[in-house]
Amino acid sequence: MTSLRLSPLIPRPSSLVTVLLSIFLLIFVPQAIAAGNPGFKPALPGWKYEFPRDHRLHRDFKTEWWYYNGHLKSPEGQSFGYQVTFFRVGLIPGPMPREGSRWHIRDVYMAHLAVTDINNKTFLYQEKAGRGNLGLAGADTDQYRVWVENWKVIGEGKGHQIQAGDADLSISLNIIPTNPPVIHGVNGLSQKGSKAGQASHYYSQTRMNTKGIIRIKGKEIPVTGISWMDHEFGSNQLSKTQTGWDWFSIQLDNGMDLMIYQLRRLDGRVDPNSSGTLIGPDSHTIHLFLKDIKLRVLKFWKSSRSGAEYPASWEIDLPQHDLKLELIPLVADQELMTPKSTGVTYWEGAVKVKGHYKGRAAEGTGYVEMTGYDRRFQPKI
Repeated sequence: MTSLRLSPLIPRPSSLVTVLLSIFLLIFVPQAIAAGNPGFKPALPGWKYEFPRDHRLHRDFKTEWWYYNGHLKSPEGQSFGYQVTFFRVGLIPGPMPREGSRWHIRDVYMAHLAVTDINNKTFLYQEKAGRGNLGLAGADTDQYRVWVENWKVIGEGKGHQIQAGDADLSISLNIIPTNPPVIHGVNGLSQKGSKAGQASHYYSQTRMNTKGIIRIKGKEIPVTGISWMDHEFGSNQLSKTQTGWDWFSIQLDNGMDLMIYQLRRLDGRVDPNSSGTLIGPDSHTIHLFLKDIKLRVLKFWKSSRSGAEYPASWEIDLPQHDLKLELIPLVADQELMTPKSTGVTYWEGAVKVKGHYKGRAAEGTGYVEMTGYDRRFQPKI
C-alpha cells in the first residue's frame, strides 16, 4: 500500500526538460484535478487476474503503483534494505487521441528509491517524476515495463529487472519469483472503505530471489537476498474519515509470509475494512479480517525533520493461528519527505521480526509503511 497524493513539483532547474515539466504540472494538473476526471473504472468484485497481463499498465483505472522491497547482503556481510516504487496517476481516461498534441498530459508518473544501510545505520532516498508522454515516463500494456526517465522496471521471462537512482545512490537488481502471485482481499478485491469502488485490485509476489548491485557514492556493492513485490490499481482514494495507514509485509524463515494493513480513522479507531493475508509455505492463503488481527504499538520515534511521531516497534498477534511477532526497525530514521513527486511524508523501512508460531520460535524480516503521521491524509486526486 502506497500513498498517492499529488503535489506540484519543485525541481532543481538543472535542465530545460525539468523546468518544462514543472510548468506543465503546475498549470495542467490542478485543472485536471478540478475537472474531476470522470470515466475511470472503479475497482469492483470479480476481477479475474491473469499473469503476466496484470503486471502491466491498467489505463482504465486512475491510480496504480508497482512496489518492491527487500533485504540484501553483500559477500562481506553488509546488510541493506531497499524500497523502489513507481506510481501512475491518470488525469484523462482512455487512449491518447491520434490527433492529440504530443504535449498533451494524460498521466503523471513518479518514483521513489530508498536504501537502508543497516551496518552504518544510515538511510538514503531519492525521488523522480515525469509526464506520461514525450517518452519521459510511461508504462506498457503489451509488456511489463514502467519507467520514469532512466529509472525502470522491466519484466523479462519470469524475472523482473529494476534500475533506479543516480551516481550518489542507485540499484540494479535481477529478481525472480519463487512462488505464484498472492491475491489479497475477497473475490479479487481489496476493500479500503465502505463504499462501492473504494477499493483496489491488489496482489503480491511475496518471495523473489534477488541478485544485483547497490551503488553508494560511487562504490559498487554486489548483493543477494529476497524481495517482495506489490501491485495495486483502482480509481478511488481513502475516505475523508481516514487519516492514514500502517502496512506490514513479513517473510519468516519457516517459509510463511504475512501482509497486513491497518487503516486509521480521525476518531482514533481502526477502520473495519483493515485486513491482511497469511500465506503458508505451500502458497495457501488465508484472508484475515480485522477481528483476526491484534496490533499493538510498543514504542514511538519522533522525526527531527518533519516533527511527526511514528510507532517504532510493534506486536502483531493472530490468536486463531497461534502466531505472535514483534517487529523492530533496523534503523530508527527511515522517513521520506517527497515534495518533488508525491508530496507525501511517510516512514517506510526495514524491520527485523521475532516471535513464535504454534509454540516454536519464528524469525524473519519485513518492511513497514506508515502514512498520515505528519498530517492528516487528504487525497487531492
